[in-house]
Amino acid sequence: MFNISQHTTPSFRFLINLALLFCIFYGFNLGYIGLTTPGGLYSPLLDQHLNYIKAWRHLCLFSTAKVLELTGYMTYTTETTLKVQGHAGFRLVYSCLGYGIMSFFAAFTLAFPKPLRSRLIFLFTGLIAIQLLNTLRFIYIALFYKPKPVLFFADHHDIFNYTLYSLLLVMIYCWLNTGNKQGHNPI
Repeated sequence: MFNISQHTTPSFRFLINLALLFCIFYGFNLGYIGLTTPGGLYSPLLDQHLNYIKAWRHLCLFSTAKVLELTGYMTYTTETTLKVQGHAGFRLVYSCLGYGIMSFFAAFTLAFPKPLRSRLIFLFTGLIAIQLLNTLRFIYIALFYKPKPVLFFADHHDIFNYTLYSLLLVMIYCWLNTGNKQGHNPI
């Protein structure tokens, strides 16, 4: 990925690339949120015409509402909220979009020394899986949310994160061990 001295080990190069890519992806998302939120270094041009964060939030709310409507529920949405008639609802804040875990997943996948085609396929399917799981979480929250700790003082956000991290670790383990010859360590 980045040109790091040929004297370093492949493992060290992978870790450096992973850290750099994560900082770039995560930092870009945070910076863009800052530029498209009124106040500070606000950019009306980015907010009104190139606001992928707002589009991402809209996609999350719209897809959740659509699934709920297809299953017979009546929903009400605004730019940041979804409510289900006779049930709960939620306000979709930035941290619920999953840009942190997606930044890490993208950085890990792109930094890992596997063939580009394999990395791109895994990246695409992993990001889709993260968003589908997030949509399932939103559906569950919209129907059953109660603002109290559920299990061992963990709320829905914590439980989702633990579940998602576990599934991603299994996915990564499987991906790392496909196409490798016995005893071959790619890094």
